[in-house]
Amino acid sequence: MDRRNFLKFSSASAATMLAGTAGLLIWTPRSHAATINKTFYITEGFITQADSVDVYFQGFSNNTNSLAVPGEHMIVQEGDTVNITIVNTLNRSHNFTIDGLLDGNGNPVDTGRIRAGRTASVSFTAANPGTYLYHDSRNAPYNRLTGLHGGFAVMPSGSSDELYDGSPTFVQQHFWIFHDIDPVWHNAVRFGNTPNTAYSPRYFTINGLGGRPPGAPGAGDPTIDAMHDPRSALHGHVGDRTLLRILNPGMCQSSVHTHGNHMEWLTDNGNVRDDVWIKDCIYLEGGMGKCDAIYPFESPPDAWPLVNTGTYPMHLHTEMSQTSGGGLYMFGSLTDIYFE
Repeated sequence: MDRRNFLKFSSASAATMLAGTAGLLIWTPRSHAATINKTFYITEGFITQADSVDVYFQGFSNNTNSLAVPGEHMIVQEGDTVNITIVNTLNRSHNFTIDGLLDGNGNPVDTGRIRAGRTASVSFTAANPGTYLYHDSRNAPYNRLTGLHGGFAVMPSGSSDELYDGSPTFVQQHFWIFHDIDPVWHNAVRFGNTPNTAYSPRYFTINGLGGRPPGAPGAGDPTIDAMHDPRSALHGHVGDRTLLRILNPGMCQSSVHTHGNHMEWLTDNGNVRDDVWIKDCIYLEGGMGKCDAIYPFESPPDAWPLVNTGTYPMHLHTEMSQTSGGGLYMFGSLTDIYFE
């Protein structure tokens, strides 16, 4: 297999990906619309999981020599002209679409079919502020499940601290993209086959990474440990209200559970909720479910005496999602919340 078709996910490529996304946490509004140009390369390769098993993935990557799963998070402003180019380096057809987002003519944002080795583009004016999943909808759901997905957000025009006009406000924001992985299905897609076994996920990630408990190999390494990944772990002082844009390209439903503070639940599958509920657990639907919530970074109400610093976990309330390879506990979809 040549270099183009076998890209080993390395610490160096992960660091590059992190550098490209960390700056999106705080948004500065612009007085005028801008033109945003972005190019993704559809690449493939293998990512080593916590149990040392190499699993096949495809990704919307930033260059031909890397593999990004998920693809780089994007935030644009309402009214921006967005030009996205997709270079398909693989030997099968793919596409790029943003689920639920329409272009200026009312059509879905979609490149259409991109044949092997070809390039396609899609241009649109950003509208409808909110949180969206971009993905490959061909061969559904298999291309999406093998890694061809990422987060996309539209900020309201002129606003730095609202999800939608009149929403509760925040000062910083994160994407939490949860995913579940069946390596047997991934391997079938690798060889151009349709999976013919029952879906059996063995790995669970947040923004492409699993956790590493203290003392485990790789613990504290932000390129492989979700508890220290700057895209995933929440850092803030009391008052640093944080918007969580939560997406699930995987198959498994779950419940997102935060410690320290309850969350303010703003949207459910793209619909603005009539009432903002204060919840410590928020249901996340499988198969492209999504929601938005604010983690308020308030002094933890259950702590006595009163504290303003400390570390609290975030995990999913599905026991299997906290594992890797069927048995490694605390190596799954979890991260930490740091009061600083």
